[in-house]
Amino acid sequence: MRIERFEIAERFRGPPRSGNGGYTSGRIAKYLQGTAAVRLMAPPPLSTELRLEYTDDEARLFHDTTLLGEGKHAQLDLQVPLSPTFEEAEECARSFVGFKTHDFPGCFVCGPERKPDDGLRIFPGSVDGSSTIAAPWTPDKSLVDEMGTVKSEFLWSALDCVAAFAVLPVTEGVGIVLGEFCTSILGDVRSGERCVVIGWPLGVERRKRFAGSAIYAPNGRKVAIARSVFIEVPLSRWR
Repeated sequence: MRIERFEIAERFRGPPRSGNGGYTSGRIAKYLQGTAAVRLMAPPPLSTELRLEYTDDEARLFHDTTLLGEGKHAQLDLQVPLSPTFEEAEECARSFVGFKTHDFPGCFVCGPERKPDDGLRIFPGSVDGSSTIAAPWTPDKSLVDEMGTVKSEFLWSALDCVAAFAVLPVTEGVGIVLGEFCTSILGDVRSGERCVVIGWPLGVERRKRFAGSAIYAPNGRKVAIARSVFIEVPLSRWR
């Protein structure tokens, strides 16, 4: 068993006072090679020391004695739609519903309040009126490792919110948060590359909403895919 201690910086928030679900899942799965599935149990606090206990096969994130989430190896069989071009994704982003109303406008990934080089600013809109949504994304240099490639936790982040918007809206006063996230990282992305992020619905079961998402690099190269499970929760929880 190995241990890493770290804090989730305020920059990487999703809902107020807690880490973005995709980012948190990516930190949990960081040392698991291949496809990994993460289950989140509780909102991860910001600017607070967390403890990641991990082996080659599993990982568990704690705040003191509270288990926040756990990850393990998994398999992912997912039919992925074709990607629009970067220019087409730019047009899709014009119809992003979050520009009009947004449950978490300060979200690291999809929050319209975030400035360039701070948030990811992934704003997906419908592809030709279909249920698939897409957004352009050009990662900035603050997201890369010493090799110049985007860190895996930011690929997990990018895959999160585009899936969520594919299964919105929900009932007035109710939002959705990430509950489970199964992701395969298939390649690398470098700072400045013009990527396209897509999401599409996979179904609804009571309070659970299922969606797929993918990241495409230039020339249609598939970089990452994911299957998400979102849970409906009262928005009053964060207000």
